[in-house]
Amino acid sequence: MIKLTAFRSLPPFAQGLARDFRVRWALEEARIPYEEVLIGPEDQASAAYRALQPFGQVPAIEEDDLKLFESGAIVLHIVEGSEALAPSDAHGRARTKAWMFAALNSVEPAVLNLGTLDLFHAGEAWAAERRPTMVAAVQKRLSDLEDWLGGRDYLEDRFTAGDLLMTTVLRILRHTDIVSGRPTLRAYQERCEARPAFQKAMADHLRPYQAAAA
Repeated sequence: MIKLTAFRSLPPFAQGLARDFRVRWALEEARIPYEEVLIGPEDQASAAYRALQPFGQVPAIEEDDLKLFESGAIVLHIVEGSEALAPSDAHGRARTKAWMFAALNSVEPAVLNLGTLDLFHAGEAWAAERRPTMVAAVQKRLSDLEDWLGGRDYLEDRFTAGDLLMTTVLRILRHTDIVSGRPTLRAYQERCEARPAFQKAMADHLRPYQAAAA
């Protein structure tokens, strides 16, 4: 069975955003069972964990003799072994991979820069000065994304791993009205988050934090 690492604890602002959730969601869509391995800072710094994840981050997986890190790479690995997250034809799978890379390379950097600024540097003078430029960069990417979606339900003809990763990127902006203020993107995100696999993965992702707070 796949072993997936996740954080033992997280501050409230990060709960629901940690990248183990991406993998949990993909595994639920593919109906692949897994076992979570909860870790803390002491584990992240250990030689044993660095042999699994060179940067000490989450997530990483162990599957038989395979050790794999980086959420995008893990989701791609799941895609390659299942038709749940990509069409079966070669062109459809190639398009799915293009949207996966677009989510992580074209959209996430601008979104994450703004999220980092807001969540870690709010109130600092330099942050207030830079924020309008960062917001403009995010709005440009989201305008392009919204234009592509148009009247589509998903990025392509069906839900794929591209939608899965794109949704997790859009969720980073939940502390703002940037996505919710765009009806097309809001509906797209809500459509993806309504999937049973999303709901199950989110419940499992949040369970350790809710138990610790009880």
